[in-house]
Amino acid sequence: MGVVEQIRDAGVVGAGGAGFPTHIKAGGKAEIVLANGAECEPLLRVDRLMMQHYPQQVVRGLKAIMESTGAGSGVICLKKKYHDAIDALEQAISGEPNIRLFEMESYYPAGDEQQMVYEVTGKVVPTGGIPLDVGAVVCNVSTLINIANAMDGQPVIDKVVTVGGEVKRPVTLRVPIGTPIRLLVEAAQGPKSLDGYTIVIGGPATGKLCNDWDEPVTKTTGGVLVFPSDHPLIQKKTDQKEVDWKLAKAVCCQCNICTQICPRNNLGLGVEPHKAMRAAFMSNGKLLGDYNGIFSCCDCGLCSYYACNFGLSPSRMMARMKAGLRQNGVKPEKRIRTSVSQSLECTKVPTKRLMSRMGILQYDTETPLDEQGVSVSIVQIPLSMHIGAPSISVVKYGDRVAKGQLIAEIPEKSLGARIHASIGGIVTNITNNMIEISAQKRDKE
Repeated sequence: MGVVEQIRDAGVVGAGGAGFPTHIKAGGKAEIVLANGAECEPLLRVDRLMMQHYPQQVVRGLKAIMESTGAGSGVICLKKKYHDAIDALEQAISGEPNIRLFEMESYYPAGDEQQMVYEVTGKVVPTGGIPLDVGAVVCNVSTLINIANAMDGQPVIDKVVTVGGEVKRPVTLRVPIGTPIRLLVEAAQGPKSLDGYTIVIGGPATGKLCNDWDEPVTKTTGGVLVFPSDHPLIQKKTDQKEVDWKLAKAVCCQCNICTQICPRNNLGLGVEPHKAMRAAFMSNGKLLGDYNGIFSCCDCGLCSYYACNFGLSPSRMMARMKAGLRQNGVKPEKRIRTSVSQSLECTKVPTKRLMSRMGILQYDTETPLDEQGVSVSIVQIPLSMHIGAPSISVVKYGDRVAKGQLIAEIPEKSLGARIHASIGGIVTNITNNMIEISAQKRDKE
């Protein structure tokens, strides 16, 4: 069996957040493969810990993707400050002439794949395009570890997650997929209930707000961060369409600092948040200018969290316009609007400065890896944890399943990913959205 089939069978998807089925990437043809270990989001520690503790698996997975895509070189991208990970990886790539490290400064969003592709290759991925358009494939380092495991017949059944914020024991945990996040918060000695607290799933900048203790860990969950509900970050992330529009109309002075600081705009992709604000408060879509730039917005949030001196939210306005364009059938044109800005380097925002502006610097602490810290008796495994069609259950209520057993298949002729049981037990519930497995024996009827 070839590596592409092994990856597909194991249900490997992009572990860094997007969740793109990795067997599709592995089946393409590329000149270079980039291993993304830069960990874009503040506070999270998953990537650096995985590189530090599993360097051989990272390299093995990288070599497998290089071989499957025909790439002549592989580059592991990580930040200069990840000293332990660098030491471990340097030993792991010893004797590998086609693999090297690329050390990046600690700025946000260093882990954005288009930023990374430009830094390493000098090429810009066009609007509406993918790294393969410039001969590159980008894989998160945790994805590469999952590829290495897939080559040994091990499916993706767990996820490593950083738990931080208002917890007494910040930690990075390995847990079965489908674990309720309450167990992660308990393991980190966080609050006993969500009264007065709000959870961010993912990182503080691009993560989503959550008020459900039973939200399950998925194949792409990287962080569970607990904040007081009145924290400015939570207020900033709360979607208030009418308030945003009124503030834009009353306050936005069109200074265009949001556009000047935008990393995708500085790559020449025409992302201009100030024009989105102008078009919104004037209720005139023609003022948006070149709409194509909207599609290159990566939702990093720098324009909202850092650039705007009035506390406005250009990123949310951009997200709404992007969604509106797609709903109306508008698609991006694959092109680069201008050349890379000479201001690119001097507009890179240091991560610590961003954290200070967001009011989260006090939560920036080490989160040691704990691979046995959570006991799980029931999991609810989502059928859609990836880009593409939801998976289709191949088990039924009452079935006994073994850990690692296939429980959901890719729909025929669809983009998707296989799903496997993360614990052994009995299937106690199946819906259109999830499969529940209980490690407890079913009561006799």
